[in-house]
Amino acid sequence: MSPPRVVRRFDPPPRPWLAGHRGVDLAAAPSAEVVAAGAGTVVFAGEVAGRGVVSVAHPGGLRTTYEPVTATVAVGDRLALGDPIGRLAAGHPGCAAPACLHWGLRRDDLYLDPLALLGLGRVRLLPLDGRPVDGAVARRGDAERPVA
Repeated sequence: MSPPRVVRRFDPPPRPWLAGHRGVDLAAAPSAEVVAAGAGTVVFAGEVAGRGVVSVAHPGGLRTTYEPVTATVAVGDRLALGDPIGRLAAGHPGCAAPACLHWGLRRDDLYLDPLALLGLGRVRLLPLDGRPVDGAVARRGDAERPVA
């Protein structure tokens, strides 16, 4: 099975209250099986704003989210890497493909690039104090890479 095509990358806002894209959108066929990115426990499976959402808590304080998904899991279910969690629903705002999975990752209130879990996230070396470098704005989400 080939990896899904990334149609929109992680683009966190410079400040937590501003607009941004706090995950990645992955193109796939409608009804495609969606699987857990790692071992964990389902902490939410239901609708948010009319879309099916599944959230999984992982060891080390990480949490992944998947939407729009028709869940086949329930809160409290324990998952292993690759366990099915549901089926991808068609349509996702801002996605030109027939179906896109919005996949998110966070640690506490800090959103992270979920592609880093696959070794595909953008890596930038930034000063530890977060100072701008060569005119670029250092953003917290760019500097951290989660360890699963």
